[in-house]
Amino acid sequence: MNYSKEDCIRMLCKKYEELNLSGEMRYPARKDFTNGEVNAIKSFLGPWPRALEAAGIKEADPERLEKKKQQRINQKRKKTQRKIEKTTDAE
Repeated sequence: MNYSKEDCIRMLCKKYEELNLSGEMRYPARKDFTNGEVNAIKSFLGPWPRALEAAGIKEADPERLEKKKQQRINQKRKKTQRKIEKTTDAE
């Protein structure tokens, strides 16, 4: 079956609700889905923890988000520095 990003989010949310209603207070796990569903979820939403965050089931880790932001800033600084060095070498 072909899934969309919205289908994947719905599957995760539905499974989370089912687990809570049955008394299991846990996040949906890969084992709760077929291989095809897991592949679709991961291809649209990324690694399993990020997929749970995208579905609003799990709260994002602020430290991880800050670290990722700092990595992006550092990469841009390095890229800019290389451009500056390249233009000064050409002169």
